Amino acid sequence: MSAYDEVEIEDMEWNAELKAYTYPCPCGDLFQITLDDLRLGEEIARCPSCSLFLTVVYNAEDFADSKEPTHKPSPSPVAVA
Repeated sequence: MSAYDEVEIEDMEWNAELKAYTYPCPCGDLFQITLDDLRLGEEIARCPSCSLFLTVVYNAEDFADSKEPTHKPSPSPVAVA
């Protein structure tokens, strides 16, 4: 069985509630891969609602000792007069 797609970790979104990186699945749910999975070298993100899965491209060294990802807040729009 082959992966539905190959996605860079940078293109996935961190979901603090799920404690996982997620990516939209065509079925309407989300592909998910946890930090623990990444630390173990796992590269498959699975959708809990269907049989599809993704191959996640990432540098394993980036997750060797990491805690939860810290994201910079998005810049706020600034009104210009």
